[in-house]
Amino acid sequence: MKEKSFASLPVFLVDDEESVLHASAAVLHSAGVANIQMVSDSRELLSMLGQQPASAVLLDLMMPHISGTKLLPDIVHLYPEVPVIVMTAAQDVETAVRSMKEGAFDYLVKPVEESRLVASVRHALEVHSLRRQMGVLKRYLLSDCLQNNEAFAGIITNSRKMRSLFQYLEAVAVSAEPVLISGETGAGKEMFAQALHKLSGLSGQFVQVNVAGLDDTLFSDTLFGHKKGAFTGADQSRAGLIAQAAGGTLFLDEIGDLSMASQVKLLRLLQEHMYFPLGSDVARPSDARVVCATNCKLAQMMRQNHFRSDLYFRLSVHQVEVPPLRQHKEDIPLLLQHFLDEAAAAIHKPAPEPSNELLTLLANYHFPGNVRELRAMVFNAMALHRGGAVLAMDSFRQAIQKQQKTGADDAVADPSDGLPILIPGRFPTLDEVEEAMVREALKRAKGNQGVAATLLGLSRPALNRRLARRALPPES
Repeated sequence: MKEKSFASLPVFLVDDEESVLHASAAVLHSAGVANIQMVSDSRELLSMLGQQPASAVLLDLMMPHISGTKLLPDIVHLYPEVPVIVMTAAQDVETAVRSMKEGAFDYLVKPVEESRLVASVRHALEVHSLRRQMGVLKRYLLSDCLQNNEAFAGIITNSRKMRSLFQYLEAVAVSAEPVLISGETGAGKEMFAQALHKLSGLSGQFVQVNVAGLDDTLFSDTLFGHKKGAFTGADQSRAGLIAQAAGGTLFLDEIGDLSMASQVKLLRLLQEHMYFPLGSDVARPSDARVVCATNCKLAQMMRQNHFRSDLYFRLSVHQVEVPPLRQHKEDIPLLLQHFLDEAAAAIHKPAPEPSNELLTLLANYHFPGNVRELRAMVFNAMALHRGGAVLAMDSFRQAIQKQQKTGADDAVADPSDGLPILIPGRFPTLDEVEEAMVREALKRAKGNQGVAATLLGLSRPALNRRLARRALPPES
């Protein structure tokens, strides 16, 4: 059964004074706490909590029928994950100490300052979120299961590494804190963000914006919107993407390219959950969950003073590192078949079968463009396919050889997956190195000379000449 998301769980305000209830609700609403349940009759509270889980309870101690003093231990016992904030006009130390001993999360004296109320509730929501995440993670560690497989339907995988990331996403989906998704270009970061939005159960939209190339003014206008007359050409007011993402997810892609000035504005949004449209001096609340993605090493950028450290730590409360395709190559056959079916349907052709030789070739390629590159290869191959039951390999060989010649593959090469870079002992001759490379290529190609030639960047006849000259037997 799918759990309710963090953002959907209400804050319960319990007080017999209607004026206090409405005033407290208004303060919290203006601070971005959207879901509030007001309870004026204390006798109804426990039954309401049984029907609707809460993220926090603000409880008045002095009430008719059932006092908050009697309710507090019952709430703490029945719902230990829910922080209870006590509010009372009593200022004696003894009452405060007794409340804290019985499990109160905080103690506020009426009349409560607005900033104090907001700070206490926000802290309670953060603690509640962490408690729920720990519970979910514990269940996953014990059961090794997924509760919401449908949320990951768009990510084609049979990898244990990817499944572990799915479990982590399910755990942190109950949190309202930001999520930072990192990984190489084409690895599928956007799909992870969309899966997280589905898991969260948020009622609002999934709104995406690529912030790369946006200067500070355009960034502010895109996210925050503007009032009429805010600048030349602003003939009418416009709501920004934060308003569009209300109650949902705001996905900021390529966050590593954000200017320093814009980083300050994003940090303020995350800290205060408030923003100012351009030309306005009235702050507006935001309850959108922020998810960011980058292919940059933000920790390294932070050390080099290219990315604000306070923003980095605010964004990286939850982190997901999407692995490159070369680290889950067991998914290549699944992805290949999926893209073949997709491409065939797009051009109204029957999908041919991939050969074992093609699978071997792809398994030995590093895919610097990751899943996106594989998809492009398959769609290109299908466009060039002229019939037959087996998919032709020529376009794949040409794409791989072109990539090898450009050297774009070097930046992502894994030294543990290839020939040793360090050469111990005697330095080999070029002939010895060539022979070693040919043998290694044949080994990886499982003796297939066509695949081995592609890995070496040679034509099939050129490899055959080398094999004949050296009398090297094909690997079996």
